Amino acid sequence: MGIGHRVYKTEDPRAAVLRRRCRELGVQIGQEHWADICAVIEEVMLREKGLHCNVDFYSAPVYNMLGLSTDLYTPIFALARVVGWTAHILEQYDNNRLIRPLARYGGPEERTVPLLEERH
Repeated sequence: MGIGHRVYKTEDPRAAVLRRRCRELGVQIGQEHWADICAVIEEVMLREKGLHCNVDFYSAPVYNMLGLSTDLYTPIFALARVVGWTAHILEQYDNNRLIRPLARYGGPEERTVPLLEERH
C-alpha cells in the first residue's frame, strides 16, 4: 500500500504535494522523524523495486500528526474515492463496457443478500 500506481509510472504528483506537507507539519509540531522514515522507505523502494510512492504513502503519517484515530484512515481513503468510483459506474452503465476489462468478475451471476435484520 502506498507504493506503485497503475497510471503513474513516475512520481505521483499528488504524492509530491503530500510529501511537502508531511515535512512541513512534522517541523511545525516537532515530529520530523515521520518524514525522515518515509524518505528512507521511498528511496529503498525506488532503488530496489523501481516503484515510486503514491498519494496514499504519506497519508498515514500526516493523519497521525493531525491526531486522527487509525480507525479513520480506511474510511477517509474510501471517502476520497467515492466520486471516482461512482463516475466509473455511471460510465459503465452508459457505455455497457467495463472500465477495467482486465478485472473481470468471475463469481455467480445472481446472489441473494440477507436483509440487515437477518444478519444479527
